[in-house]
Amino acid sequence: MKYEALRLREQEISPTPEVLKTALGKSFSAYETFLKGLPKLDISNQWQYYPCVGTKAWMARGEYKWTTPRGANKTKNIYWLSAWDKHFKMSIWFKEDNRTEILKSDVSEQTKELIRKGKMFGPKMRTFPVEFEIRNTEPIADIYTLIKLKKQLEA
Repeated sequence: MKYEALRLREQEISPTPEVLKTALGKSFSAYETFLKGLPKLDISNQWQYYPCVGTKAWMARGEYKWTTPRGANKTKNIYWLSAWDKHFKMSIWFKEDNRTEILKSDVSEQTKELIRKGKMFGPKMRTFPVEFEIRNTEPIADIYTLIKLKKQLEA
């Protein structure tokens, strides 16, 4: 099995487009394509350095912001994204209770397999990740579908 290196580990080096292009290589164009579709979904991509033990890396989270009928401003994390050697990884977390409904969504059989494989975490929160390794634009349509679904189910 080939070792994959998590990139963007140095806090003082921000994930600029130039830095990301070097880290992601050919998959940088898939990253750019992914970002271009986010405004239509009302999602912002926010990079932040996380000094967690074992990780210590820049990660991006997709944020959905909305206002409730009573005027309260809300923010929800939709996905987590990290840069790896020549690709990026993304996790979208769902409640276990929604797995059956998510499997009925209009996504590829390959993505449905990722949904099935998502290991449940937590005895109380009961959530699971759908984890993508993105090297090209192929999974982006499914990712957008899951983002829309997450907003409907849990926002």
